[in-house]
Amino acid sequence: MNKIISREDVSSLFTDGMTIMAGGFMGVGTPQELVTAMLEANVKEITLIANDTAFVETGVGPLIVNKRVKKVIASHIGTNPETGRQMIAGEMEVELVPQGTLAERVRAGGSGLGGVLTPTGVGTVVEDGKEKITVDGREYLLEKPLRAEVALLKAFKADKAGNLIYHRSARNFNPLMALAADTVIVQVEQLVEVGEIDPDEVMTPGILVDKIYVQGGRQS
Repeated sequence: MNKIISREDVSSLFTDGMTIMAGGFMGVGTPQELVTAMLEANVKEITLIANDTAFVETGVGPLIVNKRVKKVIASHIGTNPETGRQMIAGEMEVELVPQGTLAERVRAGGSGLGGVLTPTGVGTVVEDGKEKITVDGREYLLEKPLRAEVALLKAFKADKAGNLIYHRSARNFNPLMALAADTVIVQVEQLVEVGEIDPDEVMTPGILVDKIYVQGGRQS
């Protein structure tokens, strides 16, 4: 199956009201061209799951600035003042999740688990509305799994089967999100033939990747 897609193909994969995960940490490891394709598709009312909302002009920030997002689930929003402004104005819902908890909720979603137990947030506003479970005399919050209809990833290299290699810290949330979405789209800098990536170097196996977009729109 040919997984390579064009910029036009990317745009056709988005619909209003979708839940979308996007890899990245303050824009590093975020597939910028896929974010731009979302803007061009004029998709709106998105629920966005990401570590953060990056900056006004980078990462997933333009989705916030252009008011395409109805809800953000993230670990922090401080680098993008527009996220805070929209939250305070009641224009967008923001669910803040401790970073480790966010990672584990995505992992749980990808592993088919019913949730994770964590002591992080017990006794704080984080516990509001959540179930508490006592294990061996210690209280934990039950944090429910996160999944998305589409995950947008950024990788350094892929072969045509979708086996991925990330570049250093740009790896961040990308491998977890590859597990937790119905459709996984990756933006890659380099595309090679199957067999050119050593199996020991593969960080995300191709079985998890549905669509490959090569930066600049190259399809071979």
